Amino acid sequence: MTQSLNTAVDTLGLQPIKFTCYYGTFAHTPVLGSLEVLVKCAVGVDTDGTIAFIEQNCSDPLGFSINFTNLSSQEIDLVDVSDNENKFFFPGFIDTHIHASQFPNNGIFGNSTLLDWLDTYTFPLESSFKSLTTASQIYSKVINRTLSNGTTTASYYATIHTEATNLLADLALQKGQRALIGKVCMNQSSPDHYIETFDECKKSQQEVLDHLHNRDPKAEFIKPVLTPRFAGSCTDELMRWLGELRSEKDLHCQTHLSENKREIEWTKELFPQYDSYTDIYKETGLLGPKTTLAHCIHLSDKERDILIETGAGVSHCPTSNSSITSGEARVRWLLNSGINVSLGTDCSGGFTPSILEVAKYALLVSRHLVMKTENEEEKLSTNDVLYLGTVGGAKVLQMEDVVGLFKVGLKFDCQLIQLDAPGSNIDTFEFQNPKWGQLDLKTSNKKFQDLIDKWLFNGDDRNVTKVYVNGRTVLER
Repeated sequence: MTQSLNTAVDTLGLQPIKFTCYYGTFAHTPVLGSLEVLVKCAVGVDTDGTIAFIEQNCSDPLGFSINFTNLSSQEIDLVDVSDNENKFFFPGFIDTHIHASQFPNNGIFGNSTLLDWLDTYTFPLESSFKSLTTASQIYSKVINRTLSNGTTTASYYATIHTEATNLLADLALQKGQRALIGKVCMNQSSPDHYIETFDECKKSQQEVLDHLHNRDPKAEFIKPVLTPRFAGSCTDELMRWLGELRSEKDLHCQTHLSENKREIEWTKELFPQYDSYTDIYKETGLLGPKTTLAHCIHLSDKERDILIETGAGVSHCPTSNSSITSGEARVRWLLNSGINVSLGTDCSGGFTPSILEVAKYALLVSRHLVMKTENEEEKLSTNDVLYLGTVGGAKVLQMEDVVGLFKVGLKFDCQLIQLDAPGSNIDTFEFQNPKWGQLDLKTSNKKFQDLIDKWLFNGDDRNVTKVYVNGRTVLER
């Protein structure tokens, strides 16, 4: 496998690629709540996969590229999709919370709530990853499926198994997806068939860190992320060791927080020496700007303040929270507090690997929250949730200087969307087209916003015709 993996790394980022100019309509959400549309836009991507220029209202994209680069026309590729107003480029989605090992259980939760769901469905499946055959089958499928839904970056939970976790990193490299890879750490309150000792966890964690460094020394595509499953499954000693490691090596960290009321009460019983669930993570050194906390549904004001103080980010998982009856996160409250919020599929508590689907549920859950609170400000818009799925994810992962939107200097991680793709679930009509240049700009923008709304509510993977990571095509239909 080593030879193919080295080839994969070369193909992804270390081997030069041809300068490419992409031409057509580009849409992104650089500011929360706002959609920016770049029409007749030429985006040049250099041989390192970095956006070199963005030129709006460009009438000659190839000529502009030649003048900009001093290259010949033979040295430049042109990807022109400007002939179809149902096509547009959109930044790749960023999934900040997904259990790659749980993928086979998508859609299986019955009448479970969190703790019994873990015992009934999750732990038995995850324990099977001692088999690399099982791990290879499942991890290959989840990467393929997330890429096909436009996810260019994913923060994965693996299992406690060293070799299987390393395999997940290898497969992500081979398939071209940016990924944060987390070996799950859990040494208490876990089944006898699926638990590790403190010393076993330390040894395994270091082996995973070494493997990822050897595979991608500059962490351009694959980053390690420390992954204490959640406080209830980790001893104080283990969390403190991980906290020290996080600080010493400036590593990413991910875990769960305040997902379920029964879980919260149980955690308080396990750790009575701390003021709150959030305080456990703070005092053991697990919180910082590179920490992603999934769920955060039932936070107190004081716990919210800890997130502000430490800079930790939140992964909002509305499909999961709805499926296993965990609750409705107050996303607007978090955002208004200055906390970075992103979206997570949380497979398999969540039933879908699609961030677009999760974004739709984030919008709908916010409306259910309003029905309870009668506070209209809790509502999230289409543009809000698309921001959470792109720029929000980049900010939570501290990658906003790399991905998340179309900006000179950022990497070209992107999906090409076609609303009228073969078999599309979206019905489009000629009178709904924006007709750029034929109508006044305000009218055209409104029509395009309507198409974005249709995509959010009716779109799926069939509308994702190409996916690019670092300027390379990693999926094409």
